Amino acid sequence: MMKFDEIYSNIVGNILKYGIVEKNERTGHETKALPGIHFTTDIEKDGFPLLTLRKIPIKLFVSEQIWFISGSRKPEDFLRNFTKIWDDFTNPGDVVTVAYGYRWRKHFGRDQLGLLIELLEKEPSSRHGVVVTWDPSGDGLSLIKKKNVPCPYTFTVNIIGGRLHLHNIVRSNDFFLGVPTDVAGFALLQCMLAERLKVKPGIYSHSISNAHIYDNQYEAVKEILKRKHNHKKIFLKLPPNSFKRAEKKDVELVKDIYDNLSAQYNPLSPIKVKIVL
Repeated sequence: MMKFDEIYSNIVGNILKYGIVEKNERTGHETKALPGIHFTTDIEKDGFPLLTLRKIPIKLFVSEQIWFISGSRKPEDFLRNFTKIWDDFTNPGDVVTVAYGYRWRKHFGRDQLGLLIELLEKEPSSRHGVVVTWDPSGDGLSLIKKKNVPCPYTFTVNIIGGRLHLHNIVRSNDFFLGVPTDVAGFALLQCMLAERLKVKPGIYSHSISNAHIYDNQYEAVKEILKRKHNHKKIFLKLPPNSFKRAEKKDVELVKDIYDNLSAQYNPLSPIKVKIVL
């Protein structure tokens, strides 16, 4: 099995077997949850972490990450041509208030991604490469139900040993549906930052405060646990200037990355489960 397939299968199996059963007040669904889940995978050595135990839509996470890098918060602006995944979280002005990329590039009055690149170009050994999505002035700490607050709420980038490493910290992750696309998306961001900074991608780390599966996913998880897939490692080869092209919302970049990944991707069949919002 690919390294990420093995990681995914082991953790989702542990959540099903050992997860604490509780009813979630916001959704009304029962969940099984474990706190403090952490895993790592080395992109250069283990390959790109794209789950093959079930089919993952590649254009979804590729277009989403390009949309993030561009700093947009309107799905109509580029993203909706490829996926409608954020449509449930728009306000009446068709704006995603907590769009990750907007917060990385504009919301706090700083272009955090731009400053991150500038910092690591001038001082590659810096340990200050932190990008924050969570806004403490309005996110969380309230009983008022909101459509969305950031799940991956901060990430740290370090260049160690000539390789770029990214640590993604997530407050809450739907492990069955959310984790595969989150990991692939942020691993893509890691690779694009590495390409921009002219270094190799290294270790991707993923830390989850609350890793859970919903009651409508239990049978799907059991199906995943039955599956074994001897898939070859996938190695992403980005086209030149990928990060700069993403900033310009280059539609052809989606195709270029999709073509590279899909040519290597031979997953098992998809497992359809209704998303719990």
